[in-house]
Amino acid sequence: MPQKTVLVVDDAPENAQLLGAVLGKHHRVLSATSGARALELAAGQPRPDLILLDIEMPGLDGYAVLDRLRADARTRDIPVIFVTAMDTETDELRGLERGAVDYVTKPIRPGIVVARVRTHLALRQARDDLQNQNALLEAEVARRMAENVLIQDASIRSLGRLAEVRDPETGNHLLRTQSYVRLLGEHLRALPRFARALTSDTIDVIVKSAPLHDIGKVGIPDHILLKPGRLTSDEWTVMQTHAKLGAEAIEIAKRDEAHPLAFLSVAKEIAHWHHEKWDGSGYPDRLAGDAIPVSARLMALADVFDALLSRRPYKEPMAAERAIEIIVEGRGTHFDPDVVDAFLAQRQTFVAIARTHMDSDEALLAKLSSLPSPAS
Repeated sequence: MPQKTVLVVDDAPENAQLLGAVLGKHHRVLSATSGARALELAAGQPRPDLILLDIEMPGLDGYAVLDRLRADARTRDIPVIFVTAMDTETDELRGLERGAVDYVTKPIRPGIVVARVRTHLALRQARDDLQNQNALLEAEVARRMAENVLIQDASIRSLGRLAEVRDPETGNHLLRTQSYVRLLGEHLRALPRFARALTSDTIDVIVKSAPLHDIGKVGIPDHILLKPGRLTSDEWTVMQTHAKLGAEAIEIAKRDEAHPLAFLSVAKEIAHWHHEKWDGSGYPDRLAGDAIPVSARLMALADVFDALLSRRPYKEPMAAERAIEIIVEGRGTHFDPDVVDAFLAQRQTFVAIARTHMDSDEALLAKLSSLPSPAS
């Protein structure tokens, strides 16, 4: 075990010398004959592991020194043993109440001093070891939690990609819609109407869940999902089932979890209801207004805007100006009016996100480039 450092503070040099001789056989000993010097040594290097502090000193007495030691972050944890001729119960209680760990009376009895010092150094070492162990455990827990988050995020993206594998034209759709959803959420959280529903943590969960919005498409037959033209009424009925299929798949995943995961509940909301419309004309449940979860309302606009700008088997990409007009036309019918207002306030950033994460599509690039940049 490394040698411990003990600081002896006594205005009588002979007492300091005696304590130094007694303790120097086992420890590194520093000496100070004034309170001011004691404070300098206590905050310096090597930092004392324990301080033997006389109470009755001119200038700064032991109580004042102890108060300053406890007020300094560098020295507040150093154990202090008072050494004094004051031996009444009141004196001892006063010292202990101010933060001393023990009390040794004069005249000095070397064996008692050595035993007390040994005991409190051992206690200090045990405390430091426990703190170090706790720090290591906290670091390991933090590392594992961070690793779990990365695994969780990767799993979510992988599941989201299942739908994209079926529909290869969607490219960076997941990344773009996540960015759109975060932009909307951060803007809306300042409104009283959304203050409780859109906290910083909730927005993070919505963004994390967004890639699963179309997971139900894995259950849609290719001849419908990839049809290069308008769907028949029957085909459209089948296509609409992807919302419920996605919600059911996520519900199964929820039941398999030992502990509830917030993002799965939100992912289920988004998958189930992101095709609902503000006026109640959407699907699958014809929800209207605030009955539609906020997460699904954000995803509804993000998904439609991205679809308008993207190439699909049944359509060409649309010019950004026209896509914005369509979103505005849906204010109060397809979309929550406040969500549309948030979109309009950030429309240039929406287009910038589309540009940054666009698919390899020269036609789309040309249409996006026709809109002024966010800085203009």
